[in-house]
Amino acid sequence: MVVIRLSRGGSKARPFFNIVVTDKRTRRDGRFIERVGFYNPLARGGEESIRIEQDRLTYWRGVGAQASPTVERLVQQAAKKAAAPAAV
Repeated sequence: MVVIRLSRGGSKARPFFNIVVTDKRTRRDGRFIERVGFYNPLARGGEESIRIEQDRLTYWRGVGAQASPTVERLVQQAAKKAAAPAAV
């Protein structure tokens, strides 16, 4: 089964996560099919904390990929953040 999940990067105590499409059987930081975004939980000030390529995410969901609960939460958070500047 194909899943959309986080892959950890960064150094010790400075996490950085890539949002990747991968086979469920591969290890967390192992081989992946495609990188569709990133999440930086330590972003400060004007730094971008999350970026998701919505077209690729929609494609992978359309062909049956399942997103992890954390990725689902991040997608909703990114959508809310993208809608806020448009309303202003």
